[in-house]
Amino acid sequence: MLDSLPPEWMPWTVGTLVFLGSIILVLIGLTVWDMYDPGWARRGSILPIETTRGDRFFIGLLLTGIIFCLW
Repeated sequence: MLDSLPPEWMPWTVGTLVFLGSIILVLIGLTVWDMYDPGWARRGSILPIETTRGDRFFIGLLLTGIIFCLW
């Protein structure tokens, strides 16, 4: 399937690399932070569910994507 795609199916611009690179760096940072200082699930004031640091980051990414698509 990948052989049938033209080489320019997704342009890798500087903005794309910075965006994906920053997400990868934040995920690596969260992993290292959790290895040295394990987080615990806490109950948020906005969401009535227990979330960890990674959960809150993922929810933030989802909300950012939804807001971007609705804009």
